[in-house]
Amino acid sequence: MTPTQLRAYVALVRLGSFKLAAEELEVSESAISFNVAQLRKELGDPLVTRRASGLAFTPGGLRLASRAAELLGLQDRTRAEVSQAASGRRLLRIAASSLFGEYAAPGLIELFASRAADLDVELSLHQPTAFTELLLGRRADIAIGPRPLQLPETLDSHTLMRYRLVLVVAPTHPLADRTVSAAAVRAHDWFLGPSVASGLGVVPDILDAVGVPEERQRIFQSHSAATEEAKRGVGIAPAMSFAVSKELSAGTLARVEVPDVTLEASWHLIRTARSGPVEPGDPADELVRFAATPRAIQAMVKGAGVTSGRFRPAVHVTLWT
Repeated sequence: MTPTQLRAYVALVRLGSFKLAAEELEVSESAISFNVAQLRKELGDPLVTRRASGLAFTPGGLRLASRAAELLGLQDRTRAEVSQAASGRRLLRIAASSLFGEYAAPGLIELFASRAADLDVELSLHQPTAFTELLLGRRADIAIGPRPLQLPETLDSHTLMRYRLVLVVAPTHPLADRTVSAAAVRAHDWFLGPSVASGLGVVPDILDAVGVPEERQRIFQSHSAATEEAKRGVGIAPAMSFAVSKELSAGTLARVEVPDVTLEASWHLIRTARSGPVEPGDPADELVRFAATPRAIQAMVKGAGVTSGRFRPAVHVTLWT
């Protein structure tokens, strides 16, 4: 599949006409037909057929349309990145676990990227089990999250930050503000974020320690969504302690203590091992050094904040009648 073929096909799907696709790409209709025919031959699928009512796309043809758009977008993005690199811009690609990506990455990346005008930071979320493959395949420069169980000698790991989860429920939950056994929480529904699906990390460890059956596990698109559901419902949610401290103080959430369950864990910075001199201006090295500073830790917990020059005090207006 060539970019020319994919562009012709994407235009055809979007416009629904060989003629309109040819006009948009400024080629002949026969060129569009030729590119589609090449794709049919390579993929072994008709992709599209002409009917009296218009064009009809096969299931495979529709699948190709979405993938073709992704591939072309990646090509355009790569072209831009190469051009930026040639002009002196640097790129740092961070692969992160969902828990770190949701709670700590925004503050850390905003503060880190603001220190260098020539640096672009790209964050993508992955299962921690994929960290090794991403780093060795040079698809990421650094990974942040739980340390994989088997780490090859070609990769280095540095502890970034220790954190603690708490088990939270609605204030009206029967276990609210109680210290109970693992058997007591096992019988309730658990509201969970996407990190549970990785099989690696503190949340899967908690479920294993408690012995929560799969039918009691409900997985949400984000960890904060799972916490919100726990606030409204009758389930238990593992939540980042610093993210729910205000709600616990306000009484909109309550804790459940299970003494035999470990709720503490660490995030790690993982990268390829350095065998020679450090390359000047390497953003991965800069992040490793910066992430250990108090400002970086504070940014991960509380957000990047603003500089003193950008700060403006709140203005309160009182209207009298």
